[in-house]
Amino acid sequence: MIRSVYVAIVMALVALVLLPFQLAGILLNNRLQRIVPNLFHRTACAVIGIRITQVGERTRESPALILSNHASWLDIIVLGAIAPVVFVAKSEVASWPLFGQLAKLQRTVFVERERRHKTGDAARAMSERLLGGDAVVLFPEGTSSDGIRILPFRSALIGSVHHAIGDSTHHDSVVVQPVSLAYVRFGGVPVGRALREKVAWYGDVDLVPHLLGVFASGAVDVTVSWGAAVSYGMDANRKEIAREAENAVRRMTARALRSPAAQPSGSEEAAASAVPAFEQT
Repeated sequence: MIRSVYVAIVMALVALVLLPFQLAGILLNNRLQRIVPNLFHRTACAVIGIRITQVGERTRESPALILSNHASWLDIIVLGAIAPVVFVAKSEVASWPLFGQLAKLQRTVFVERERRHKTGDAARAMSERLLGGDAVVLFPEGTSSDGIRILPFRSALIGSVHHAIGDSTHHDSVVVQPVSLAYVRFGGVPVGRALREKVAWYGDVDLVPHLLGVFASGAVDVTVSWGAAVSYGMDANRKEIAREAENAVRRMTARALRSPAAQPSGSEEAAASAVPAFEQT
């Protein structure tokens, strides 16, 4: 509990210190609006104890759309720490206390999933970010999972690729890169069934208790695997893009979860099974 409070206080102080710089960056439309969120997430990783192992390399080409699996709110911090990126999130996030404000400050694109006619608006907003030089992260599963299964990738918002090319006078293609996040250790113990719900945030799990549980852990190890970056033109089929990215993410996630870092020794497996599930309220 003490560690959870410590992490929460430090994170709040860091956010307050960086807030004026981010507001200035947005107002002046300069590099600060990308640098400040990246600095915040890197600091968050250090304070929480998130250790990132990268496999492969993130593309440096632009415009770039990154398609990722989604297991936890931690995904935002991890990817945001690796590079200056902009996220796409469901519209409900915008109304969440505190977290909604942080998402807006990071220039998140919000999507109204229940209103299909609004998908075009979101795709155009993503296109603006792409053409403005931002790398855009989309979670095409549409929701979070347990971190083991990869849910089907939805193709609707991948139409932003077409919008970006159609609206650009300088680009005839958009780079699409799949990325996999696999949480392999929690509190120094390999993430098996007993610990899966401690790191993956999905279903009806309450956010605040889950967040405090992660803060208290002291260490989270995640493997971030980058797939091949592929350039797509106006004739690209968004469903084909989604299918190829989904297959790549599924392969990379399975490989990361089979890695030595994710496998318990006999003593670790016994310890993990003895750890009680984190209480959720």
